[in-house]
Amino acid sequence: MKKKIYDGKVLSLSLYDVSINKRKVRREIIEHGGAAAMLAIEKGKVILVKQHRFPLGYVLEIPAGTCNKGENPRTCAFRELKEETGYEAKKMISLIKYYPSIGYNTEVIHCFVASGIKKSSKLKLDEDEILSVVKIDFKKVVKMILSGKIVDSKTICAVLAYSMKKKLV
Repeated sequence: MKKKIYDGKVLSLSLYDVSINKRKVRREIIEHGGAAAMLAIEKGKVILVKQHRFPLGYVLEIPAGTCNKGENPRTCAFRELKEETGYEAKKMISLIKYYPSIGYNTEVIHCFVASGIKKSSKLKLDEDEILSVVKIDFKKVVKMILSGKIVDSKTICAVLAYSMKKKLV
C-alpha cells in the first residue's frame, strides 16, 4: 500500500506498507524521475559547472539535470549540456548508470560521455540555477576527487568510470 505524503516540483515522498519475506515493513521512499549527467572533455579539460547547491554552497560537478516527464536520459543529456554550458555534442555514449541513494530513493542517474563538442550558445539557466562554467585538466579532476575537493557523486562516478574504461589513471 502506498500513501503519497508530499508532491513537489522535483520529487515526491511516499510511505509504503509492504510485505518482505512475510514481514510487514514500512518504507519512506523519495520518488524521483531520474537524471542525466554528461562528462564532456575538450582538449584534455573537463567541462565542469561550479554550481550553488544549498545547503553546501558551491560545488564542482559535471553538467546534469533532471529528466522531464517522458524524456529519455540521452535527450536530457544533450539538452542539459547545452543549457548549462553552452556546448553542444554530436554524440552521447552511455558510460554508467547508478542509484545514488538506494534504499530510500528511486532516483537513477544516467552518465554519458559527450563527444564532438563545440561551443554554440550562451547559457540558458533555470531561474533557480546559480552556476558558472569551469574547465579543469582531466588528471587534476581525478586528483581533486581523490583528495575530497570534488564531492559530487555523479562527477565521481562518471570520471572514475571513464578513467577505468580508458585506463587513464
